[in-house]
Amino acid sequence: MARTASGDAAPAGRKRAPRRKTATKPAATPEELLGYYRDMLLIRRFEEKAGQLYGMGLIGGFCHLYIGQEAVVVGVQTVAGPNDTVVTSYRDHGHMLACGMDAKGVMAELTGRRGGYSLGKGGSMHMFSREKNFFGGHGIVAAQVPIGTGLAFAHKYRGDGGVCFAYFGDGAVNQGQVYESFNMASLWKLPVIYVIENNRYGMGTSIERASATTEFYRRGDAYAIPGMQVNGMEVLEVKAAAEKAVAHARAGKGPYVLEMKTYRYRGHSMSDPAKYRTKEEVSKVRKESDPIDNLRDLLIAGGMADEAALKELDREVKAIVTESAEFAQQSPEPEPEELYTDVLLEG
Repeated sequence: MARTASGDAAPAGRKRAPRRKTATKPAATPEELLGYYRDMLLIRRFEEKAGQLYGMGLIGGFCHLYIGQEAVVVGVQTVAGPNDTVVTSYRDHGHMLACGMDAKGVMAELTGRRGGYSLGKGGSMHMFSREKNFFGGHGIVAAQVPIGTGLAFAHKYRGDGGVCFAYFGDGAVNQGQVYESFNMASLWKLPVIYVIENNRYGMGTSIERASATTEFYRRGDAYAIPGMQVNGMEVLEVKAAAEKAVAHARAGKGPYVLEMKTYRYRGHSMSDPAKYRTKEEVSKVRKESDPIDNLRDLLIAGGMADEAALKELDREVKAIVTESAEFAQQSPEPEPEELYTDVLLEG
């Protein structure tokens, strides 16, 4: 008789979903590794600049930075194909850049300018790119999970071979719509990868205080969805896990849950002083587990790059970010009449 991880008997007639808690590191060429390093560095520098612009009053409303979590989206997106789709939460700038969206258009949207991806009307939390198959950041907690499930349904219905990557955080895992989505996705064998970005705190509440169980990769158990827990601070481990999950989904076996153990260095949003954790805790993670430093050390130790080459890469990335900030500030604001556009589509 099959048994669960706790030793209890599994329901008769149901196969236990396979699971492994860690992923092995895949082989990657020096060029690929440098590409991953650049992508993570671009997200880091972009978010640092966004934080500066917010402090200057050039970005209004909410602004949730991705600093510290870069390895998750960069590692996952390495396995994405041209027909694959992405949907995420309001902590979305890194996902946009990892999908190939232009930094100038993203920054212009953050500052509410017409040169932005949503013409200055979406801001930090709500921008989209149909060209890049990015179906938005979403301000309602867990709202993107059923949307991502619907995108996966569309992939299956059309037979285009695509997979949807639906990203959400540990603060969203206890929402009811997540489990309604899990049930439908498993029942219909939909090609969706549920990527849980577990950064340990849902807003200001630790996962231990908010969740009865904190092994989020097991949340698909009741729906026969396999899951894996991954070190989300190591881009190569993320890539290895994503390869396994995508192979599962593309083979028609249905959804997969990836729990990425990661960490955000800044507050929940720019208005959060993050007093619910100590400075020593944040410093320890940055010192021991920073995803960019981890890959930098690997590149240097392996003789794939030296300090001078990586400093030059950093200068190139900073130039891109500076250009995006200048473009955003020079782009005009939307006209007042824009309030009445894009609110109704007549069929």
